[in-house]
Amino acid sequence: MTPEGKIKEKIKVVLETYREQGVLYYYMPVPVGYGRSTLDYLGFILGCGFAIEAKAPGKKPSERQGGIIEDIEKSRTPVFVIDGVEGLTMFNDWCQAVISNYSNNREIVR
Repeated sequence: MTPEGKIKEKIKVVLETYREQGVLYYYMPVPVGYGRSTLDYLGFILGCGFAIEAKAPGKKPSERQGGIIEDIEKSRTPVFVIDGVEGLTMFNDWCQAVISNYSNNREIVR
């Protein structure tokens, strides 16, 4: 397995934990040369969107990925570039904050 593949496996463990709790949906787009490029994971947790780009340890997003990250962040959607434990911890902490905020403000907008 590639170094990036190992990071993706760790990300999936976190995502699946929240998915099994029924609070998270995520999608891994498969690039096949049609449509627009995007990042590795797109998802929602309790109504809050997020995107994740997985990288091998120490690697940075490509120029194309950087442009996509900019576009997503313009919509005020958080983007996590995860290349190891620190990034994974930041994403998990953000998920916990979303859950805590939702629990404290159980308003449902219809």
